[in-house]
Amino acid sequence: MNDSSNLPELSREEATELRDSLDPAERERVRGTVASLLDLLGKAHAMAVLSEFAFAGEPLRFSDLEAGLDVAPNTLSARLRDLTDAGLLERESYDESPPRVEYEPTPKAKALFPVFGHLHHWAIDHEL
Repeated sequence: MNDSSNLPELSREEATELRDSLDPAERERVRGTVASLLDLLGKAHAMAVLSEFAFAGEPLRFSDLEAGLDVAPNTLSARLRDLTDAGLLERESYDESPPRVEYEPTPKAKALFPVFGHLHHWAIDHEL
């Protein structure tokens, strides 16, 4: 696996050239990975949850996310589980009373964080 956190921005033409340079098996693997990522990020509030981590400088607790997002607790739990199962978040529980659970982004998630910067930059100039 490559470390994509230091990749330069690619134009559409450069991205097409990169994709076309892959052998068919690798191109299919990449296509499948992108499709799986888009399916995951398309789930309700998944992008919002990851965005919270992109701009936080520390692990977050469920209560931090719940306070910062307008998401039902059951949906938030499901997204945290999905993101953890996908290897984008690590979950650490502490044997305390009351129990404490923290989530932290993995290197795979951190490699996605520039996307959130691009989205915020886009939102400065555009509205929906």
